[in-house]
Amino acid sequence: MTTPRPKFAWRAIFLASSGNFLEMYDFIVFGFYASAISKTFFPSRDPFAALLLTFATFGAGFLMRPIGAIVLGAFIDRRGRRVGLLFTLALMAAGTLTIAVMPPFLRIGAAAPFLVLIGRLVQGLSAGVEVGGVSVYLSEIAPARQKGFFVAWQSASQQVAVMFAAILGMGLSSTLSPSAMLAWGWRIPFLLGCLLIPFIFLARQRLPDTPGFAERTRTPSPTEIFRTLLAAWPVVLVGTMLATMTTVSFYLITAYTPTFGATVLNLSPFAALTVTLCVGVSNFILLPAMGALSDRIGRRPLLIGATIVSLLTSYPALLWLVSAPSFGRLLAVELWLSLVYAAYNGALVVILTEIMPADVRTSGFSLAYSLATAIFGGSTPALCTLVIHETGNKAAPGLWLSGAAFMSLIAALVVTRFERPSSREPAQSVGVEQSGRA
Repeated sequence: MTTPRPKFAWRAIFLASSGNFLEMYDFIVFGFYASAISKTFFPSRDPFAALLLTFATFGAGFLMRPIGAIVLGAFIDRRGRRVGLLFTLALMAAGTLTIAVMPPFLRIGAAAPFLVLIGRLVQGLSAGVEVGGVSVYLSEIAPARQKGFFVAWQSASQQVAVMFAAILGMGLSSTLSPSAMLAWGWRIPFLLGCLLIPFIFLARQRLPDTPGFAERTRTPSPTEIFRTLLAAWPVVLVGTMLATMTTVSFYLITAYTPTFGATVLNLSPFAALTVTLCVGVSNFILLPAMGALSDRIGRRPLLIGATIVSLLTSYPALLWLVSAPSFGRLLAVELWLSLVYAAYNGALVVILTEIMPADVRTSGFSLAYSLATAIFGGSTPALCTLVIHETGNKAAPGLWLSGAAFMSLIAALVVTRFERPSSREPAQSVGVEQSGRA
């Protein structure tokens, strides 16, 4: 087996993950500034209704993910990993710019929320295949015994987005008045995201295709890809169930935390964003470590162990938090959930690349992950907002996470029948050296 030189390995990881950073950054800042966005584009006499409409728009982007997974995933499986990653970045850029420069409702009326919704749908279409595309790329360039570590950097790049958005939010909240944030300050993070796009596009242009794709003697037609994907529905279903816990957990401890901390726990926005920053740092450190651990002890021990721990502790932890809300308690609970999330996700993402058929590896991964995100993860902020409002149970998000953990536990118990030994081909490791020469 060819061992990749370290600087080439890190270069390939950085180039592949850079666009993933932007995708998650855009989604996170929408969640962070949901309250300001609701007042700008969804004015209502009922603040709850406006916030719920905003989170519904946030969730609508996730409904496009399965479509993006199928259509763009098939495009990547046919045309190549590099071309697909460039195309998804262009779509994400268009959606982000639409939201950043959209005039408010008071200026253009109902066209404002409609066009914001269109921007979210375009973002969702792109995001439907972004995680899968990057994960498959990293899996196919990784040495056989380091796939978990390599693929974990896809998720770690998302945490850089969380940290960057949180630091920016803390700076804005400490320098701008609430009225300024509502009027125009919330647009600054979106505009900064737009400024990053040219640099990320240039970085991704330097990516070579993976050896696994380049060495194919033929590429399947779109009809063949869709037929193979349809025949693989059992593994897609198991993949969806596996991804449920990680998507719910991620959006609960990142995108929803600022709103939960400010509107439910009555903490300051600065305090809630500080907790989110700490969660991002924690995840960034833990995710690659857990990916490497999955390379040593296997994927299933982490998958099963983390789901059981989440099932047993999520609701009690939230009950303890809401019984006496404070910055310290919110930080402790979020860091605990971060540890459980990282342990699970470190094994989850790589095993999704390993159980999918090679011809539909990107589309199959993306469809499973996108279905979990669209049905469960993306609806987490809206659902938690609605359930807390209707029941008065401020710890309800813990029940939602426990339900997701139970579903993923079932999938983790049966996933071994879908594992493919061919996914651990040593020959694929030469891709990192090739990327270094590009």
